[in-house]
Amino acid sequence: MNLNPYWGAGFFHVLALFFKRLFLFLTGQLSWQQMASDEVQIFVLVLLSFASALIGTFLVLKRMTMLANSLSHTILLGIVIAYIVLLPFSQENPSHGLSIEVLLIASLITGVITTVLTQLMTHLMKLQEDASIGLIFTSLFALGIIAVTVFTRNAHIGIEAIMGNIDALHFNDLKIMGLIGAVDFVVIMLFFKEFKIVSFDSGLARSCGYPIQFFNYLLMVLTSATAIGAFRAVGVLLFLAFLVGLPLTARLLTQRLHKMILLAFVIGTVCSIVAVALSRHLLSIYKMPLSTSGLVVTLIGCTYFLACLFSPHRGILKRRS
Repeated sequence: MNLNPYWGAGFFHVLALFFKRLFLFLTGQLSWQQMASDEVQIFVLVLLSFASALIGTFLVLKRMTMLANSLSHTILLGIVIAYIVLLPFSQENPSHGLSIEVLLIASLITGVITTVLTQLMTHLMKLQEDASIGLIFTSLFALGIIAVTVFTRNAHIGIEAIMGNIDALHFNDLKIMGLIGAVDFVVIMLFFKEFKIVSFDSGLARSCGYPIQFFNYLLMVLTSATAIGAFRAVGVLLFLAFLVGLPLTARLLTQRLHKMILLAFVIGTVCSIVAVALSRHLLSIYKMPLSTSGLVVTLIGCTYFLACLFSPHRGILKRRS
């Protein structure tokens, strides 16, 4: 294994070296196999930003962020159940572990169950939607925590799913995130007009015969799948900053849907590159091994705060002037 070229590099040196190696890669002078761990982290975070910009924009416009918050937590229960079910097989055959296919199926099933239970509590028990989400979310997440504590004590599933482990990412994680991002892109492009109408005017969508519930469930399925691609890098908790923080920041800067999606992706990309470079700088210069995923989420939060101040449409300074 080649020595990491970013080892001992400062912030600006990391940025310069990354763009130089990116150029070499794009021109065919650098292969995937020669990619350093810092570059894998950047590309995974960029792909996560891309998927989150696509999905999160419509979640924000449809005011379904609380349900997405619920999903990002409750899929932990699905992951643990999949681990418990497959544990006897993995003992007989060590190569038969928690594959990405198993994780995706578990997360999709858990996501659908979460959404269905929330809808049932809202329509049958006549609870407000936020109350239904809070009840289902806390109950299923608590079951997931209990299951992690009891059944996966010697494994690191719970810690990794909740906190992420971005330093352990490898090329397979990049392929998985790329595949999930591609699926999100294809589905959103196929139903872009429908998602747009349903998000901006549900009354018009209903009168035109659009199946609103179908698109709600489809959005939840995509959210669950994206969360699985994110949990190795940033965990299911910090994933919310990508899913909600990026679109909310972009919404402060533009009133156009296409520009909102693009801006959310650009903001996530810039924050990801800066966070990895800053993490390497702090480790190399000051011997401070800070969490890269924590840094990127902090940068997203700072970007949102700056957008709140300087937004040309809704900024605090704009309103005061």
